[in-house]
Amino acid sequence: MAVSSTSGRLREIQAARNSRPFLVKASDWVRDRPEGGIAVLFGVALLLCVIGGLLFPDKFRFLAQANIEVTLKSVAPLGIMALGVGVLMIAGEYDLSVGSIYTFTSIVAASFASTYFAGLGALGPFAALFCALAIGTLIGLINGFITLRFNIPSFITTLGTMLFWQGAVLLYNGATPVSFRTPEPFSSLFNGQLWYIHAGLIWFAILSVIFYFILHQHRLGNHFYAVGGNRNAAVAIGVKPVTVKYIAFALVGFTSAFAGIVAAARVSSVQPNGGQGLELQAIAACVIGGCALSGGRGSILGIVLGTLLIFLIKDVLLLLQAPGFYFNMFVGALIVISVILNTAVRRSRA
Repeated sequence: MAVSSTSGRLREIQAARNSRPFLVKASDWVRDRPEGGIAVLFGVALLLCVIGGLLFPDKFRFLAQANIEVTLKSVAPLGIMALGVGVLMIAGEYDLSVGSIYTFTSIVAASFASTYFAGLGALGPFAALFCALAIGTLIGLINGFITLRFNIPSFITTLGTMLFWQGAVLLYNGATPVSFRTPEPFSSLFNGQLWYIHAGLIWFAILSVIFYFILHQHRLGNHFYAVGGNRNAAVAIGVKPVTVKYIAFALVGFTSAFAGIVAAARVSSVQPNGGQGLELQAIAACVIGGCALSGGRGSILGIVLGTLLIFLIKDVLLLLQAPGFYFNMFVGALIVISVILNTAVRRSRA
């Protein structure tokens, strides 16, 4: 009898929720979801840009095909990197070396493809890709080992390894760019188009879906949230924080290396300083997208929207011919505003 009464009460609660007005449901979603605020902000900003493009098509060429294609091509490297950075932040750690990993592994891939694997023909770039991804993953694991084995804050660990791998780039190759012109089918896979969509953006979408299922549909994702949110509680339910964080560090090394390959394939070369500053932009995309600086909160959708909003701001400033430093000003202000809003939301739910 008690079970039947409880079941009926639950059905009444669910029916009451379903009967609420759409705006109330939307308001609850924005308040409860880590990506809620950024979804509204991105939607409003995009709508304003579309309206501006329609009203002033000659002065504000936001809807021009060339502008859309260039912007979408540029999104992929930072977005792919931000996926790994976001997962690591959710697990309660940081990695400032991702920009250096991005550059070092892409230079290794380019040089290996033209030297050691040149005799493999069309398979050479794929062998170089495998080596670059393995090196990136290994660097991520090294960062994790130093951080966890010696109990050093990951911020300090990766600040040191960031400088180390920046120097390693110059030691390995010098300050000259490296060509990365690849034959088919590698060229089409990483620099081709499918239904007018650039390959880099397709890779970003594929990895976003994979990371979504890992983070939101798999037990490992629950472990990331548990370790980043409350380590002691995670240990109490049988989660192994050290193992979980090693996996997160490995993922961020992998995505940084993959992002470097995607970028190198798009422009057919690698610049020795091409990754500098990307680490801060990747962290910014995650913070703007709702990832908590203390760990335990964030989402893949938020990370994707945070990345898109950064490039939307950059595109608008370029179209308006604003000075370059305006971009840093807008992104910096957006980070602070996002942290304030996320903190306020968490306090209101507490």
